[in-house]
Amino acid sequence: MHGVFVTGTDTGVGKTIVSAALAAARGAGYWKPIQTGSDDDTGTVAQLAGCPVWAKGIRLPDPVSPHLAAQRAGIRIDLGELMAMCPTLEAEWLDAEWIVEGAGGVLVPINESETMLDVMAALSLPVIVAARATLGTINHTLLTLAAIRDRGLSIEQVVMVGDQNPDNRKAIEHYGGVQVKELPWLNPLNPETLRRHPL
Repeated sequence: MHGVFVTGTDTGVGKTIVSAALAAARGAGYWKPIQTGSDDDTGTVAQLAGCPVWAKGIRLPDPVSPHLAAQRAGIRIDLGELMAMCPTLEAEWLDAEWIVEGAGGVLVPINESETMLDVMAALSLPVIVAARATLGTINHTLLTLAAIRDRGLSIEQVVMVGDQNPDNRKAIEHYGGVQVKELPWLNPLNPETLRRHPL
């Protein structure tokens, strides 16, 4: 599989907007392997980026951690079965580039023994970390980077989402040894404003 995996330091940090910006800028497709809650991240990215999307995956109604949402739905998320839903198993998408978006942060559990980091390791894609720009982001981002590197995965960049914070950006670049880009909150959020901020 070609592309990148977009994870976050937390839930609600802007992973979906970062994914849409990347898909639009790179002409890539989009896949969200696990979605919990009523939000339709796949539909949002399709509308914003105008990109191909892959709808197969685990879709769970409760807006909680994947392992708990699965328990409530009476199922277990199996990593092997999830990988069998991968778009590049279809011949027409074999050489396409994909933006793959995770659910929550890297250590969010998907079942009783595996986390989102195991999904990332199975795909073995370079990682882009979406992070808040606000107070607390240095610690959260450096912990996320350490966990990703501990699994031997490469990190392409960090994207800080929100109002510019040069001090936080410099700290993450210095202590994290990583390139940091910034993406402001977009208002209005639409394809035009998204394309003015390519990643």
